[in-house]
Amino acid sequence: MGSLFRSEEMALCQLFLQSEAAYACVSELGELGLVQFRDLNPDVNAFQRKFVNEVRRCDEMERKLRYLEKEIKKDGIPMLDTGESPEAPQPREMIDLEATFEKLENELREVNQNAEALKRNFLELTELKHILRKTQVFFDESVPMVYKSTSTYSSNKYRRYLQMADNQNEDEQAQLLGEEGVRANQPGQNLKLGFVAGVISREKLPAFERMLWRACRGNVFLRQAMIESPLEDPTNGDQVYKSVFIIFFQGDQLKTRVKKICEGFRATLYPCPEAPADRREMAMGVMTRIEDLNTVLGQTQDHRHRVLVAAAKNLKNWFVKVRKIKAIYHTLNLFNLDVTQKCLIAECWVPLLDIETIQLALRRGTERSGSSVPPILNRMQTFENPPTYNRTNKFTKAFQALIDAYGVASYREMNPAPYTIITFPFLFAVMFGDLGHGAIMALFGLWMIRKEKGLAAQKTDNEIWNIFFGGRYIIFLMGVFSMYTGLIYNDIFSKSLNIFGSHWHLSYNKSTVWNNNYLQLSPATSDYEGTPYPFGMDPIWQVASSNKIVFQNAYKMKISIIFGVLHMIFGVIMSWHNHTYFRNRLSLLYEFIPQLLFLVVLFFYLVLLMFIKWNRYAATNAFPMTEACAPSILITFIDMVLFKNSKAPGKDCNIYMFAGQSFFQTIFVLIALACIPVMLLGKPIKIMQARKLANEEVQPITGASDAEVGGMSNGGGSHGGGGEHHDEEEMSEIFIHQGIHTIEYVLGSVSHTASYLRLWALSLAHAQLAEVLWSMVLSLGLNKEGWLGGIFLTVVFAFWAVLTVGILVLMEGLSAFLHTLRLHWVEFQSKFYMGHGYAFQPFSFDTIIENGGAVTETE
Repeated sequence: MGSLFRSEEMALCQLFLQSEAAYACVSELGELGLVQFRDLNPDVNAFQRKFVNEVRRCDEMERKLRYLEKEIKKDGIPMLDTGESPEAPQPREMIDLEATFEKLENELREVNQNAEALKRNFLELTELKHILRKTQVFFDESVPMVYKSTSTYSSNKYRRYLQMADNQNEDEQAQLLGEEGVRANQPGQNLKLGFVAGVISREKLPAFERMLWRACRGNVFLRQAMIESPLEDPTNGDQVYKSVFIIFFQGDQLKTRVKKICEGFRATLYPCPEAPADRREMAMGVMTRIEDLNTVLGQTQDHRHRVLVAAAKNLKNWFVKVRKIKAIYHTLNLFNLDVTQKCLIAECWVPLLDIETIQLALRRGTERSGSSVPPILNRMQTFENPPTYNRTNKFTKAFQALIDAYGVASYREMNPAPYTIITFPFLFAVMFGDLGHGAIMALFGLWMIRKEKGLAAQKTDNEIWNIFFGGRYIIFLMGVFSMYTGLIYNDIFSKSLNIFGSHWHLSYNKSTVWNNNYLQLSPATSDYEGTPYPFGMDPIWQVASSNKIVFQNAYKMKISIIFGVLHMIFGVIMSWHNHTYFRNRLSLLYEFIPQLLFLVVLFFYLVLLMFIKWNRYAATNAFPMTEACAPSILITFIDMVLFKNSKAPGKDCNIYMFAGQSFFQTIFVLIALACIPVMLLGKPIKIMQARKLANEEVQPITGASDAEVGGMSNGGGSHGGGGEHHDEEEMSEIFIHQGIHTIEYVLGSVSHTASYLRLWALSLAHAQLAEVLWSMVLSLGLNKEGWLGGIFLTVVFAFWAVLTVGILVLMEGLSAFLHTLRLHWVEFQSKFYMGHGYAFQPFSFDTIIENGGAVTETE
């Protein structure tokens, strides 16, 4: 349990492994996840390391698996995930895995290529079928009918053709190219139109028409018809809408130009016979080939599906195995080879308490590899700051993440996370206090906790949901604490619960109550029973619309200051634990003591005045201790700091709340002022004196410099990130740093105390928003009667519920969460928490697999 309050003690160890046993030993350490390896080859290029070929082979296997995964997802085939993590395969098994993946990839690529070729052939036949159908309609139409439906881009050519027909006085219905045609002995006997037919994407058709018109100067005749059903693109499987077109022209020059335009627009041209009999014969042949292709395509898809289903059963396990192999070889690349090339040497950070567990894992790896040489794990001495490792479970993990988001704790520094488990949801609840809203939040958190195994197995990529699920225990505790403060405020959806019965009673008759908007109940009369409501606020305040906010403002403002001052004092006390642990005597004497005194004599005294005022002044007391003579605490505090004499709150009232108050206040302010120069100059002066004394003693003997002896000032702390080292700092830098720290603390004590008033402000805003939603939304439905009123109430309630959850629970909850986070990061942790460490990142298969196999290299 001690590691919860401070990070684990770490040790830097040197590991010697026989080359044959290195793979199995690293595999066992990866399953354990308690060792962070250091790179012993920082200057060696990644492509020049010993196991670079094995890493490349793993990359190639991963590529093939990703290809298989993409194809499986494309077909919508479910992949079997047992949740189990298979052991890392032996190196000799890599060959079998590579052969399996190579076979699957080649087979799948061959099937895909065949399927694509078949689909392309099927598309061509389908387009040809539509061309034969649509062009048959074109050829069957009479010449005048064709001319009436021509495009505006081709009108000149059609007019010339009409004029020819008129000059020849041919009234018969001639086919467009018809076999009967124009008689040879008539004028215009050499007039014969050529044509091309094809298919083009529908979205390119307008531009295609314009280009034909401009390039051919209107000397072509274009007819087009849409293909109603979309066609599948064999390359990417997209559905494409296309149109059939036929272009009539005269002469080879126009034919060449038309074909080039078709090629530029990626239109597909198909042969189309002139004779109707030939077209019908070709259409029958196309239909037969389409039926045969459908059969072959179905068989191809079935074979592809069987291959993918078989691969889907093992794909997850294959991914895990390949990623483990890759991680092992990547880790082995961090090791050094000894001169004999038979032993691998590694350096690693390990938790001190887990050394025996690590040695057992190394022994298992050696036995599994069949090696007879046991591994050697030696602890090394170092002055380097170790990584910070805080053991967490599924409950404390989210709270630790909140702390680490501010900054990873320095090595062996006090960890705020265990205290945050209580203070965070409590301060949140002070701002969010409502029994109903807290119950909604607590139930949501409880649902995620109860269903956590199933929800965790879904592994969604939705970031918002992952944040909610990761903080499920925080949400649950925030909801429970909000229910508690809601009972204290006696507030549930802006209404109150009368559990114990009000301790106030009306002494007015019914007519007085109905005819007067404002009535007053005095606690000095029989209106008040003389004893407070057993738990929380008296429900009578719910009907006190005129002074309810005034009363709650005074109450919530004072408790905000009380909680804030206690929270900050607790933070300063935490710094005492850091100073004593790191044996930092100077910081203990010249930082902790004056900081605590400054906070206590000013702001804790302010809190004491609140309790004294609550205890000594009451409406039932005799004069001058009545409520009318109660002095303002704010004015008293301001006068105290300015050394001014306070004024009596009323005639014949006492100026002070207790005897000797003026004397104590003067002493307290003088103590606070005296603490400032101690914080500012005490520590730098002591460091300067220690360096000067050390120079006088050591200089005649060894000629040591200031930098070599300056460390004596701190009394020799242990290695770690929590201690302060001034060995390399110049005195001017120390003075500047201490000045900044002192100014920040003195001014911060005032601003941080005022910052805790956000507890009061957000609590008031939350209560008022809840009351507005009730009075302006839900009360409208409650005032309606009859069956129409029931329907109206249902609609209004649904609207009110959506606004309550969306605004008061989600948005207000997020706002209160962020304000609580700021109070912990700035007001609380700034008193003791440095956050200059770096996180312990062990070699762990679970982490690697969870992150998708992204193994990062530390250069």
